[in-house]
Amino acid sequence: MDSEVDPPETENPPKRHKCSACYKQYKKKEHLIEHMKISYHSLHQPRCGVCQKHCKSFESLREHLTGPLPKGLCSTIFSQQGCQLCLSLFDSAVSLREHLETCRLSSPAPMGTDAMPYISSQIDNLDSCDENGAGGRPRAIAMDCEMVGGGSDGSLEICARVCLVDEDENLIFHTYVQPIIPVTNYRYDITGLTEENLRNAMPLKEVQEKVLQILYNGESTGKVLDGGKARLLVGHDLEHDFDCLKLNYPKHLLRDTAKYRPLMKTNLVSHSLKYLTRTYLGYDIQSGAHDPYEDCISVMRLYKRIRGQIHKEEGYGTLTSNNNIGESVCWQSEKVSNLTPDELYAMSRSDYRCWCLDLRPNLAP
Repeated sequence: MDSEVDPPETENPPKRHKCSACYKQYKKKEHLIEHMKISYHSLHQPRCGVCQKHCKSFESLREHLTGPLPKGLCSTIFSQQGCQLCLSLFDSAVSLREHLETCRLSSPAPMGTDAMPYISSQIDNLDSCDENGAGGRPRAIAMDCEMVGGGSDGSLEICARVCLVDEDENLIFHTYVQPIIPVTNYRYDITGLTEENLRNAMPLKEVQEKVLQILYNGESTGKVLDGGKARLLVGHDLEHDFDCLKLNYPKHLLRDTAKYRPLMKTNLVSHSLKYLTRTYLGYDIQSGAHDPYEDCISVMRLYKRIRGQIHKEEGYGTLTSNNNIGESVCWQSEKVSNLTPDELYAMSRSDYRCWCLDLRPNLAP
């Protein structure tokens, strides 16, 4: 009778090096280090409320929770306790219901094209204690422009309408803009504008002066870089608006929902404002002609929702005004190879400035 053969001893599986933020695993420590150098993980990244995994954008977090191939346990818990708009997780059904009453917003009433052609409040003359004073946070203004077409094929962008609202959704400036060159395409289906709307419109130079007067809030350009009373400007694809307005504004005061990393697609392409509003605020805009007032309200709501996230002020990956974004001097040290995954994460810094920092005083570029 053959004796029973003992099974061969199994070798210990090779050690895997796991990222403390996104949980990716690597066979070699140097591969984990390279990953950390280019991932820019920090507490400001969108994070799963169940497993705490960091994601590069809210879109990738949404895929993790509700996509075609969601993470099983996370998906199950989120489907019962999570908000589909802001992706937050709650400890009870009652808390979730109470949250949804305020998280899902109703669409603002469009201004239309029958409104007064020129509206301006006195906000640019205010300098009260709740405005940008010493030690106070900068106030925000949302702006949206509508363009008509010029040139032989109507492809040249001409600013025809400008609208600004404040943080409380008050209309503070609205005007039609006198075309700087002949209009060959009013793009009526999109803008709702006709020749009559622009007949006695405000000259572009005067529009520029009004807009800058509101944004700078009586502050000199020299003081803006040192933190003053100038306002943050919120918008969607602000670069396009500024090109058509032929204006410039300090980059550190711009809050662009088309360029903000967590609101972009996973391939760093911008989402439309229509998509962002439906996905994160819960209502539809631009169902007909684009209304600049409606767009301003929506982009301000998006900014305030993202700004209202609560992140730790100290600890892993916190970006403060003294940090250089993406600083990587420490990664050159030979001691890095001896650090644990948690210690590597503690060194990591975000490569964008989180909007939650706008709620802190003394904004610095």
